[in-house]
Amino acid sequence: GNTKQPRSSSSLLTILLPLYLIIGHGAQLLSSIANRSKRYLCASLLGSVKPRSIYAFRPLHCSSVNMSGISKACCSIPPIVAQGYQGKGEYKTINGMKTYVTGPDSASKAIFIVYDIFGFFPQTIQGADILATSSEQKYRVFMPDFFEGQPADITWFPPQTEEHKQKLGNFFQTKAAPPANLPKIPSFVDEANKLAPNGKAFESWSILGYCWGGKIACLSSAKDTKFKAAVQCHPAMVDPNDAKNVTIPMAMLASKDENPKDVEAFGANLKVDHYVETFSTQIHGWMAARSNLEDEEVRKEYERGYKTALSFLQKHA
Repeated sequence: GNTKQPRSSSSLLTILLPLYLIIGHGAQLLSSIANRSKRYLCASLLGSVKPRSIYAFRPLHCSSVNMSGISKACCSIPPIVAQGYQGKGEYKTINGMKTYVTGPDSASKAIFIVYDIFGFFPQTIQGADILATSSEQKYRVFMPDFFEGQPADITWFPPQTEEHKQKLGNFFQTKAAPPANLPKIPSFVDEANKLAPNGKAFESWSILGYCWGGKIACLSSAKDTKFKAAVQCHPAMVDPNDAKNVTIPMAMLASKDENPKDVEAFGANLKVDHYVETFSTQIHGWMAARSNLEDEEVRKEYERGYKTALSFLQKHA
């Protein structure tokens, strides 16, 4: 009479089912919350939620969110040539300036390139060709010779002697002075528009500058600009106050040599869509004249830099 009767299966089910539902749904709920939090965090970092700014710090990988065409590979570009690059374009005189012109005649959009103080270098010419011939969007690319065949000597930088410092300083105060060069750009664009497929104007213009050219690109992005988007590659003379005047989407691809506080402050002051990334293994000039493309890491980041720039321009212009 004292023998305990086993619980019936229906009785056990009555107890276990609520526990299962609580535990199961609780775990599912926690998982859902975690996933939502992860997506929101990644989206915040990658710019798909406001504020519309992106700061990329490698190695950050948020595979569960849309990269918005920035951090992922945007397109196919030609293989990088390490030595002896031969340009695919031609030189034309536009608005009185010798200009490297590349890209298909049928391209409806254009990119204006401002080279670094060392002028037409093979690495920079190759960059112009890359920008013109990616798989997703064809551009007509124009790179004028601001310095009229007399660029700075690349052996001056980084300056090793007082003479180098003096020559660089003099160059920046004369030939490279922004007030001497900025007025040339609007009239150049007007003249280059005649090379558009319709003979009147390109659908849109973007501007991309290296080093000194990054400064020029920034100053050309203020009110009444002719450009729809801008990219600064390892920019020189970064001034956070310049960012307050920028009126178009802007990307800044900084090197390890730019002042990180200036780069961060510049990005914080931008009131437009923007993308800011520091390529922490690369020197000032890695996408242009100072790039050592025989180095595997440099070549990889050179390629990634151009893909990042193209992705930004394709999205915004």
